[in-house]
Formats: sequence, C-alpha cells, structure tokens
Amino acid sequence: MYPPGQPPTIYYNYAKPGRTSGLAIASMVLGIVWVYWIGSILAVIFGHIAISQTSRDETLRGRGMAIAGLVLGYVGLATLLIAIIFAALSTN
Repeated sequence: MYPPGQPPTIYYNYAKPGRTSGLAIASMVLGIVWVYWIGSILAVIFGHIAISQTSRDETLRGRGMAIAGLVLGYVGLATLLIAIIFAALSTN
C-alpha cells in the first residue's frame, strides 16, 4: 500500500498523433480550387493514392481529406463533361 498522506502517482500515456498525408491535403485543396479542371484530375489521382497510403500505414492520417478531394474532383470532372456536352449540342 501507500504510506499515509501520500497520494498514488498516476501516469498518463498519450499516443503521439500520426502524420497527415500530403497527398490527401493536396487532393482536397485541388478539389476545392479545380484550376481549369486540371485540379480536378489531379485531385482524383492524388485522392486515390492517398487512400491507398492511409490504408497501408496506420500511423498516416488524412483519409477523410482524401475522400473529400476525390468527391470534389469527380464533381469537377462531371461538370466538365456536362459543359462539353452542352457545347457540342449548342454548335449544331
């Protein structure tokens, strides 16, 4: 037991937070910015790579950002496709 008058020592063990994937950050930023749809293409590519990296390495964070970048990239590509279709239909 403990000597009288001395409280027990409590030790806290905090886990060190993992690092965030740079490709996940890049995917999300490019998905938001979509610089003339080149950003959308890069957001999709970087997002898929970042999801693959975060699945393999448990200390790597950023899966949510990679998914957000993927969604925004695909929305940008769908917008590009719709714009191309409307441009093709309006010329006839």
